This record gives sequence, structure tokens and C-alpha cells, in this order.
Amino acid sequence: MNNDKNPLHGITLADILDSLVAQYGWEEMGARINIRCFNHDPSIKSSLKFLRRTPWAREKVEQLYIRSQRK
Repeated sequence: MNNDKNPLHGITLADILDSLVAQYGWEEMGARINIRCFNHDPSIKSSLKFLRRTPWAREKVEQLYIRSQRK
């Protein structure tokens, strides 16, 4: 895959979460992606731990980030 075409190239999962929390807040993120780490006592640390071992959830977060950057 050409890195110039990958919108996530060079962006860490922590950076993605920071950006989404700043843009939407935890409550809105939990409404958009219904995962426990966003809806119950959310934190960057717990979310990173969950997303790093849960590929389907990470994919949803990455797609939300890509969509948020197009606006």
C-alpha cells in the first residue's frame, strides 16, 4: 500500500483517540461506537488497551477518525 494514500500513515492510535475525544467527547464517541471503554469510566489508557487487542473496534475508531478529518 502506498503510504501517501493511507490517511492513517504516521498517526498513532493515541493521537487518533486524542483528536476524537477533543472533537466529539466520550459521550458522543460512545453513541457512535458502542463499546464499553467509551461508555463506562472512559480514559485514553483503557481505550488504548482495548483497541490494541480488538481489531474490529480499532477499525471502527480509525474509520470515525478518517470521516472526522474530511469535514
